Amino acid sequence: MKQELKHLMQSQHEQLEKLRTIVQETMRKEELMTDNLQHPPKEILSRGEMISDKVARFGGSWSFIISFFLVLVIWIILNSVVLSNKFDPYPFILMNLILSCIAALQAPVIMMSQNRQEEKDRKRSENDYLINLKAELEIQALHGKMDLLIQEQFKLLFESQAQQLQLMQKILHHQENASQLKRN
Repeated sequence: MKQELKHLMQSQHEQLEKLRTIVQETMRKEELMTDNLQHPPKEILSRGEMISDKVARFGGSWSFIISFFLVLVIWIILNSVVLSNKFDPYPFILMNLILSCIAALQAPVIMMSQNRQEEKDRKRSENDYLINLKAELEIQALHGKMDLLIQEQFKLLFESQAQQLQLMQKILHHQENASQLKRN
C-alpha cells in the first residue's frame, strides 16, 4: 500500500518536472524575442539625414504653410505698393524663380525623409511579425502543456483506477475470507 502511494507521488512529481521544463524553455525563448523587440539598435543618422527629417517635418506643417504664405504676401505688397523702385515688378518673375528653386530642392529632401520613414515602417512590420510569431509559439507551448496535462491526468486516472480496483479486490478477498471463517 505504501509502495503504491510512493508510486503515485513519484508520477505526479515527474509530471510537474515535465511542465517546469516546458515553462522554462518557453520563458527562455520569449525572453530572447522580447529583448530584440524592446531594445532595437540605435539609429545613427548622418547630418544629411537629420536635415532631411527636419526639412520634411517643417515642410509638412501648418507653420510652414502660414509662414510661406506671409512671405509671399509681404513680397507682393512690397513690390506692388510700398517700394517705388520695384526689384520684382508685377509678373513677379524673381518670386516665381525662387519658388521653383525651393520646390526643386524641397522635393528630393522630402523624398529622402520618406525613404527613411519607409525603412522604419518596414522594421516596424518585422517587429509586428516577430510579435505574432511569439504569440503563435506561446499558443503552441500552451497546447503542448495542455496535451501533456491531459495525457498525464489520463495516465494517473488509469493508474489510480487500477490501484483502486486492486484494493477493492483485496477488500473483497478479505471479506470472502472473513465470511468463510465465520461459517467454519
